[in-house]
Formats: sequence, C-alpha cells, structure tokens
Amino acid sequence: MNAVVAAVAVMLVLSLCRVHVVVALIIGAVTGGLLGGLGLEATLEAFQGGLGKGANVALSYALLGAFAVAIAKSGLAHVLADKALGLVNSRAQEGQGMLKAFMILVLLAVAISSQNILPIHIAFIPLLVPPLLYVMGRLNLDRRLVACVLTFGLITPYMFLPVGFGGIFLNDILLANVTESGGDVSGVNVMTAMGLPALGMLLGLLVAIFFSYRRPRSYDTANVGQVEHIHRVGRPLALLVALIAIVVAFVMQLWLDSMIIGALAGFVIFSVSGVVRWREADDVFTEGMKMMAMIGFIMITAAGFAEVMRATGSIQTLVDGSAELIGGNKALAALLMLLVGLLITMGIGSSFSTIPIIAAIYVPLAMQLGFSPLAIVALVGTAAALGDAGSPASDSTLGPTAGLNADGQHNHIWDTVVPTFLHYNLPLLVFGWLAVMVL
Repeated sequence: MNAVVAAVAVMLVLSLCRVHVVVALIIGAVTGGLLGGLGLEATLEAFQGGLGKGANVALSYALLGAFAVAIAKSGLAHVLADKALGLVNSRAQEGQGMLKAFMILVLLAVAISSQNILPIHIAFIPLLVPPLLYVMGRLNLDRRLVACVLTFGLITPYMFLPVGFGGIFLNDILLANVTESGGDVSGVNVMTAMGLPALGMLLGLLVAIFFSYRRPRSYDTANVGQVEHIHRVGRPLALLVALIAIVVAFVMQLWLDSMIIGALAGFVIFSVSGVVRWREADDVFTEGMKMMAMIGFIMITAAGFAEVMRATGSIQTLVDGSAELIGGNKALAALLMLLVGLLITMGIGSSFSTIPIIAAIYVPLAMQLGFSPLAIVALVGTAAALGDAGSPASDSTLGPTAGLNADGQHNHIWDTVVPTFLHYNLPLLVFGWLAVMVL
C-alpha cells in the first residue's frame, strides 16, 4: 500500500475512534514513514524537521487568541450576544425561527468577510462564537449546522473570489504553479474555472441548512453560562477602545502582512488603555494562548506529518501510479486526480500547500490528455481544495471547533469534521469533475 494512503487512513481512523488529533497525526506519520522505507530514525528526523514550518502559524493563532480574550474583556461581543438574547426573550416561539435564520446569515457573512473584506481568517471565531453559544442553546440551534456555515465561509471565498486570501490561493499559488508547470493561463478567467466547484460547495451548504440539521438540538445552557459570563456589561470607553484595537490590528496586518504583529498591536492598545489592567495582562495573554493552544499544536504536528510524507517520496509515487491507471481515459483521469488531491489535502490539512505538490505532475499529464487550460486550472484548484473541509488538521475545521466547543459540548471529529466532509467534499468532488469535463 502507498505510504501516503496508509498514513492518511491511519490518521483518519484513529481520529474517528476519538483518539486526539495530535496523537493520530504522529502515529500516522510514523506509519507512513516506516511503510515508505525511511526507517524509524529518519522518520522522526523528518517529522521533527517539519515541526518548525508550523511554528509561525501556531504563534499567530496564539496571539490572535490573546487578542480575542482582550476584546472579550471589553464586553463588545457580549453586548451583541445580549441584544440577540433580548430578541429571543421577547419573541414568541414562531418568531424564533426568523432569529435563527438571521444568526446563521450573520455568521455566514462574517466568515466570508474574514477571507477578503477583513482578512483575519479564523481569528473572529473565538471572539464572536463563544458569547453566542447561550443564545444558540436557547434557540436549540444545531452546532453542526453552525460548523458547516463557518467552514463554507472559510473555504468557498478563497477558492472562487480572487480577493484577500483568494488572491493568494488563486493568483499567487494556483495560476503561478500551473504556469511554472508548463500550462498557459494567459486567457484563463479563474472565477470561471472555479465557478462549478464553488456551486458544489453552495449545494452542500443548502443541504446542511434545509435538510440535515434543520431540526432542533438541545444543549445544556447552564453549562454555557458557567463558561461564558452572560449579561457582561460593556462600558462605552471599553467598547470604543475595542473598535480602535480591531481597526489597528487590521491595518497592521495588511501593512506588514503579519497576523503576529497585528494581534500584538491590538493587545498592546488594550493594555495601554487600561481596558485590560496591567496586572491582569499576563493572565489574559495566557488565557488566550490556552484557548488557541490546541489549534497551534495540531498545525505544528500537521507540518511534521506533511514533511514525513514528502520525505518518503510516496506522494510522487501516488500521483505517478494514478497516471498509469488513467491511460487515455479523460473522465477517469479527472476522477483519480481529484481523489489523490483529496487524500493529500486531508493529510496535510492545507489546500494552499497541496498545489505545489500536485501541479508539477497534473499539468503536463492533463495537457497530454487534451484538457483545456480552463479545465486544467479547475482540476488543480479543485484537487487542492478537496479535503480542506473534513480534514482533522485543517484550520477550516479547527477554527469552528475552537469556538463551538468553548463549553465542551461540541466534538471536533463527529460534530465538525464528519459533517463538513459529507456536505462539502462529496459535492465538490462531483462538481469539480463536471467542471473539468465541460470546460
């Protein structure tokens, strides 16, 4: 068995059996390294060598966590939550359906905006979602639906709109790698290429909203209240400082292209203004880092896992083996290449990192089979995006879990990973294949 397939399979099976994702990634990496012929010592060396590649992302998320806790101290998010709670209390049962729909639309809009208008990615989740958990509990809103909504907003914009993170994914990575691999993208409209795959994501979202999770689901609201301090009053000055800190963090992030400096600048404003008292600053910072620690450790471990997969050479073998099975069958070629992309992205947890791995082989092979430049862009882009939803190590699933599990009532694998895998990867596979065949 191919080492990459075996490693991903072991990681996924262990995760589904409720083994912690970090442990599952380590065991999967060792399994893949041994099957790939590296030996235990070389496997561990490659794994440890890859850990540093995830450190920057982990530190960014830790600082964003501290910044989010500082904003929470200002009471900004809780003011919004209290307004929503007031609407819940004032409306009759039949009117709560409208409030539930409004909350879903707001979360969807914020998630989409986090990729382009205000490119802070998942940093808004630990800030906005935990204060709303009590309201969600009162509305009996299924958190699996919220996870699907957030994941849609974190993925679809970057794979379709060439703005913000989408500009990086579509222009700087996708088109650049297709060009470097010999493809001609001079006349390619990337939104046209990724339009059908994005439509598949939209279909998955609609199924989750109107079919899969439309029924009420009960949660322990008393437990939420113990974690989130309900009715926290936001002082006008504190709210003003919070807004200023958010704007400064946003500007610094865009100016210096650094989430670390942006989050740090925002936290410093809270400390200097007195919203976070100087003697409490250390505790607030530590609390925020703890909140995002799981995501950081998983991202670091996933970087080590990816490095082992590359060191085995089995990714190349997997791609080459798929090419041999294809022959001249274009339909089979598209399907196999998409499935290989799904496996790779689910294993390493990053669609951005998948494109450089597969483009060098996929582009010449697709050109040889007679695919159009538009179809080639759709093929590589969809193959990379597949697996971002539904991967235990992806920040598109880790982010929603970080917010929804603040009170311990939302399981990462069964309430985020499995629902997003079923609702997004399956339609994305079908619509991506259609795009490759018709473009």
